Amino acid sequence: MFLTNSWYVAASSHEIERKPFARTILNQPVALFRQENGSAVALEDRCCHRHLPLSLGEVSGDHLICGYHGLRYDGAGTCVEVPGQESPPPGAKVRCYPLLEKWGLIFIWMGEPDRADESLLPNWWWAEHPEWKRSDMHLLEVDCDYQLINDNLLDVSHLTYVHKGSIGNDAIVEFSPETERQDRVVRMTRWILDRPPPPMYKAAGRFSGNVDRAQIVEFVPPCFTVNHAICMEAGSDLDADNGRIRIDHMALSAPTPETERTSHYFFSFVRGYALDDREIDRVFEDGFLDVFHEDVVVLEAQQRNYDRNPRISGVNIAVDAAPMAARKLIEDLIAAEVQS
Repeated sequence: MFLTNSWYVAASSHEIERKPFARTILNQPVALFRQENGSAVALEDRCCHRHLPLSLGEVSGDHLICGYHGLRYDGAGTCVEVPGQESPPPGAKVRCYPLLEKWGLIFIWMGEPDRADESLLPNWWWAEHPEWKRSDMHLLEVDCDYQLINDNLLDVSHLTYVHKGSIGNDAIVEFSPETERQDRVVRMTRWILDRPPPPMYKAAGRFSGNVDRAQIVEFVPPCFTVNHAICMEAGSDLDADNGRIRIDHMALSAPTPETERTSHYFFSFVRGYALDDREIDRVFEDGFLDVFHEDVVVLEAQQRNYDRNPRISGVNIAVDAAPMAARKLIEDLIAAEVQS
């Protein structure tokens, strides 16, 4: 079961053009396109006449025209014209989904339209701040439950094993994380003190000795995670502006459920240092893409085993505190939604 009264990422802004295209979100087929003024529209991807996907049609003016019999739909999903007859029949309409366009993303509200609440969006202000540099938004189609991706992002202890050639090393598991839940946020923090940096951090920060580094992960339901990494010379004062903080970056992630077993995994990177350093651009853009692809291998293998053994549940260990807190938060919100 999905949380419906919530925002999800439907697409990157650049994906949506005048020509309609289809995307399945929470098992619901959606047709996305832009009107003449550039505003994005999301309609149920089904003609109310004979159910041909509207994404197979074309846009004329502000209307989406069905490619089967030419029924015209406005941006609210109402059929405004049926060729060959004076007016559309009563009830000729399809569902329209509320959208918000922000930070180069199209957010879609999949629940009751009158409950769409912009304050429930994650606050990803770094994405457009001049003192932070953002990568392109990436999209991976992943054959797994989106909650496995949430788990992966909140459990950064796996970096020691899955990403040991890039952003992980043995030092991570020497230090225990702290997890807290506050209202609609789960936060995990781990400080790793006076230890060698992992390979990618050593290259990017040009470190010659040990470092102090932080892993700070913040999760906002149902699927928005910020992974914040800080890395500086060992013994540095985090609050002092002494120029010794050499790495300060974040991964912004939003896995949108396509179905119970497939996800649209949106992510990008932002950093607050060395904004004009092209070598750092290369290290982090290429390096982090490799990291996310490594995760996909793990996630899809997990899903295959869950599918083979649906009745066998796994055991939990100490590092599962943050993933479990996020799952409980989603579970509580779904329960409240069902009862409302």
